[in-house]
Amino acid sequence: MKLSELMNLPIFSGTRLVAGAQGLNREVNTVNMMDAPDIIHFLKQNELLVTTAFHFKEDLKSLLALIEAMVKQNCSGLGIKTKRFLQEIPIEAINMANKLNLPLLELPVETSLGDIVNKSLSFILDIRTNELHQAMEIHQQFTDQIMNGKGIQEIIDNVSSLTQLPVYLLNDHLMPTSTIDHSTLFSQLESLLYKGFSFHLSTNSLSTFTLIGEKQHTVTLFPVYTHKQYHYLCILGFIPLTDRTTILTIKQASNVIAFELMKENALKQNKKRIQNEFFTNFVNGTFSTSDEIISRGKEFGLKSSQRYLCAVGEISEEDKKQSYLQYQTETDFIYDTIEFEVQHNEAKVHLFTMDQTFILLLELRSGWKDIEQPFISLLKRIQMKVSVHYQKDLSFGISMYAEELTNVTVSYKEAKDALYHGNMSGKKQFIELYQPKKVPEILRMIPYEQLKKFYDDTFQSFTDDTKKDHQVLLHTLSVFLETHCQLSETAKRLYVHRNTVIYRLEKCEEIIGRSLKEPDETLRLRLAFRIKALIQG
Repeated sequence: MKLSELMNLPIFSGTRLVAGAQGLNREVNTVNMMDAPDIIHFLKQNELLVTTAFHFKEDLKSLLALIEAMVKQNCSGLGIKTKRFLQEIPIEAINMANKLNLPLLELPVETSLGDIVNKSLSFILDIRTNELHQAMEIHQQFTDQIMNGKGIQEIIDNVSSLTQLPVYLLNDHLMPTSTIDHSTLFSQLESLLYKGFSFHLSTNSLSTFTLIGEKQHTVTLFPVYTHKQYHYLCILGFIPLTDRTTILTIKQASNVIAFELMKENALKQNKKRIQNEFFTNFVNGTFSTSDEIISRGKEFGLKSSQRYLCAVGEISEEDKKQSYLQYQTETDFIYDTIEFEVQHNEAKVHLFTMDQTFILLLELRSGWKDIEQPFISLLKRIQMKVSVHYQKDLSFGISMYAEELTNVTVSYKEAKDALYHGNMSGKKQFIELYQPKKVPEILRMIPYEQLKKFYDDTFQSFTDDTKKDHQVLLHTLSVFLETHCQLSETAKRLYVHRNTVIYRLEKCEEIIGRSLKEPDETLRLRLAFRIKALIQG
């Protein structure tokens, strides 16, 4: 309560305010009586001190020091009983109290200091008792609403009604958990996080500030603390610290909301675990039939005929070097950040986790090129938030698109492959697109001895060095295959007549013993020529 309200008690009848009128709005939590010489060491915040000033009757310097100390300690005021040891309050003390806005009270000699302390404390305790009873009633009211299944929004609406101010529930990124019309305001709030403004307050604190833009908005945040993260009750308006009733009401609402959020989080974690188990079994080939994949996929909103694009994200190896518990906690935070972004993405995105990676499945409604830039923008936004909030480097690999759900396993491997190559190149916080391997890259994955044997087996009929025309025939055959078996184009490139090409190809068929019109044979020969280039290289 305010000092001005306390002074309305009958016990303060005859009390005169001699200085510090500007400080009458100071909060009073307790009243104390003290005449010890070391009184300064026992001062408390929001305390009204009454004294006979016995030790200051001939020590003005100590009295002035007491006033300064009380201001530093944010005390409520100082009451001095005059006409006993101190005949009147020194003008120097009055001037200092006025300068520092500390209320200085002259107490009448006939009033007992003990009565002042006892009746003041009794009055304060009565008020606190009433506040506690009201808080318990409000807490019970909010709890009954939750038990009756009305949910968090009902509590928020009630708080808004009681405070006569708009109230919203924000997540740990200061963004609303529901769709509202104040997107600009909350974008301003979120932007403060990227400018280093810290909102990680203690569970007993509130924060009030004004956002300056086209319109000025005063915002008061009350933290709603659960076991792993903060939410906030956001009041669009100013809640003074002296309005204890309103603050207690909001805190009771915060407590009830916190328990409901923990319950919702437990259900969410169970659902998340089931989803991740499905995806792990899916990509590991545990399901025996396509019908089983399609049936299980429907449980998680996945459609069998839908085209999907897969992105796999992973924290850098340097950022993983910490205790398991700390890493797991931060991984949960990062998951929540990604989840928040994908939920507000225009295109539908499914989120899974597996082997310390984050998997995003994007539903394609049009061509890949039409969705490429928006999807990459989403991933960059996620990277930025993870970097700012958690100082972690998050990188992504993106696959080619899958024509249907059953092909997602291939897309997942492509995204993992792109992520691997990005890491091998030494990049940090990158987004790597999957590049299909070219034939030479695939051939390099085969042991040299097997490549050499395949090449020798294919061209063993052309190894007779006494036959000088063999090299000419091989060159003609190579050009013929490169031109997709076009006779005219082959003749043009070799600067020979078309009939010459036909003659040479017929000779090749005699040596090989098989027709060049067979697709398997032409494929074998083309691979052999590719292998020849690798071997010679």
